[in-house]
Amino acid sequence: MPLRRIVATALPRFSPERPLRGRLQIGQTTIVCAIGAAGIGHRKREGDHASPAGHFRLIEGFFKPLIGRRPRASLPMFPINRTLGWCDDVKSANYNRLIRLPSPARHETLWRDDGLYDLVVVLDYNLHPRRKGAGSAIFLHCARPDFAPTEGCIALRQDDLRKLLPRLARKAVLIVKR
Repeated sequence: MPLRRIVATALPRFSPERPLRGRLQIGQTTIVCAIGAAGIGHRKREGDHASPAGHFRLIEGFFKPLIGRRPRASLPMFPINRTLGWCDDVKSANYNRLIRLPSPARHETLWRDDGLYDLVVVLDYNLHPRRKGAGSAIFLHCARPDFAPTEGCIALRQDDLRKLLPRLARKAVLIVKR
């Protein structure tokens, strides 16, 4: 049976030196994930490094064609190329939208050399309606090897993300809570 919901929460932080991490509950399975450096927040703002709390549909995904085959998934998956970006410029009419590069607006480049966006899923955060300054480019994507905190996304090991995608229902929801 396809999974209709997955839940991300922050793990307890026992010392200030320890980086903030999260856990993702996938049915009966729990895996480690990276969350925003500021934890999980209920009032997300652009640049605050918090992962927004809430219920978010998984809209569509992107994959870097150089990493192998197209991932199996119930949601639409598109190849990333060097001309794709995601606008995070609050002054732009394209704020929190997929854009073509080059662009004069500040943006995330989807083609990255660090592997974080080799596999990325767009979350339905601040898309409809868009509120400028409420946060942009909130994704489910690949984690750094040490699960270093994100800018506000939820990040998994690429292998875990690859295994998760085909198990998700077409209208699956990611629930992010404290």
